[in-house]
Amino acid sequence: MSILDVQGLTHSFGDKFIFRDVTFRMLKGEHIGLVGPNGAGKSTLLNLLTGELLPDSGDIAWHPHIKSGNLAQHIDLTAGESLHTFLQGAFRQLFNAEKEMMGLTEKMADPEYTELEAALNRYSDLQMHLEQNDFYSIDAKIEEVAAGLGLTSLGMDTDVVNLSGGQRTKLLLAKLLLQEPDVLLLDEPTNYLDTAHIDWLTNYLKAYPHAFMLISHDTAFMNAIVNVIYHLEHKQLTRYVGDYEQFEAVYELRKQQIHQQFERQQEEINKLETYVQKNKARASTAKQAKSREKKLQKIERLEKPNANPKPNFSFTVARQPVSVLLKANDLQVGYRNPLFSAINLELRRGEKVALVGHNGIGKTTTLKTLLGELPALSGSVSIGDRVRPVYFEQEINSHITHTALEDVWSTYPELTQKEVRQNLARCGLKSEHIFQPLKSLSGGEQTKVRLCRLMLAKSNWLILDEPTNHLDVDTKVALKEALSNYDGTILLVSHDQDFYQDWVTKVWDVENWQ
Repeated sequence: MSILDVQGLTHSFGDKFIFRDVTFRMLKGEHIGLVGPNGAGKSTLLNLLTGELLPDSGDIAWHPHIKSGNLAQHIDLTAGESLHTFLQGAFRQLFNAEKEMMGLTEKMADPEYTELEAALNRYSDLQMHLEQNDFYSIDAKIEEVAAGLGLTSLGMDTDVVNLSGGQRTKLLLAKLLLQEPDVLLLDEPTNYLDTAHIDWLTNYLKAYPHAFMLISHDTAFMNAIVNVIYHLEHKQLTRYVGDYEQFEAVYELRKQQIHQQFERQQEEINKLETYVQKNKARASTAKQAKSREKKLQKIERLEKPNANPKPNFSFTVARQPVSVLLKANDLQVGYRNPLFSAINLELRRGEKVALVGHNGIGKTTTLKTLLGELPALSGSVSIGDRVRPVYFEQEINSHITHTALEDVWSTYPELTQKEVRQNLARCGLKSEHIFQPLKSLSGGEQTKVRLCRLMLAKSNWLILDEPTNHLDVDTKVALKEALSNYDGTILLVSHDQDFYQDWVTKVWDVENWQ
């Protein structure tokens, strides 16, 4: 049964098409992975399906009885509301039914109430509705999902307005999963999740009884849960049946076929154009030339399958610092209360350290304290001479209106426009991305702009907080190679062990500090 029909969907930004004439159906129970390079339009497609964006043309028709759910990015959280109360909102309809039942109980207790039989029937219907929907096991469901996503460690009585951006995203994901819509639409759901929570989400989605479509650059996660791949590339959407590994094998063959089809069509077009040019002026062959000209006009021309630009990151050391970059003595990190015991750390020149631990344990807080952006609760941090750190933050303002070019150029005004454009291109950004407002770029493209700024910085110490969030596979490989070849010092926070395990020299596990 088709639960979604999309016909002739076309969308553009300015005069640049994101995709053109996309047509597909989603079937009941399908588990779909939406893949493609950064900037192909994956998030845009999800936003069109949810109604957050309107297409230039085409039709999006949901089955009338289908309830879809997506991870809302902009929602106001109410001060004074706890995590547990917020998650109970996933069952608002059932709690309203319970409230109506309590009201009926009060009415029926009144000896002067005259509509007792109708009230009893309504009470019975509501009671059955609650039992059929497992109302009395809601708290157990909330506990299971909250624990699976790492929310219970924060304290279920925590005020929702005190959550960080990553914790807030996990809370919204938990509520969405508890609602169990007929179709889940998820954009990078594993961002902000550590390994244990990704494993829980993997098992949850494998067993999910309804349909979902998700974007993820975590190929192992994707491979474990999907049975259909939609590949968005060159403004077209192609459907592949099977998991991600099966898609990769078939896609390699398809790439060769697409190139061959394009080359064959170009040969035919060249032959026809040559014949027309040589023969349209001759009386004896003008008729044949006119016929070939009409044939040329009817050809539906294939778009040249250009390879996506591959990033070529390169981080250089402006000037080598002293042998010991950083020393922390009896350092306590936190806000009002310490997150863990006092620690003693030493970071030496050329070391590449991964700072690991489950989400919410205090990795980002530790980074900011070491950099002096947050005050230490006690102890001291000393930075050596000639140390020039540059910091890649995990959470940024994604609603910036200036362009990628303006963003980098304003940071490095001594560069020419040509030099800025060349560096952005090296990071895998196309010309159309460079002149778009940052807020209109995908998460992966925004990350590439920030990495470009990092490349241009005169530094000798890179501090990176989850730099691979939103990056596609090719870009992650390029970044991994660049960091492996870097002559300076690195302090990295990442939940992606495959990304860092081959090149880091040391691991600091925050869980061992507790």
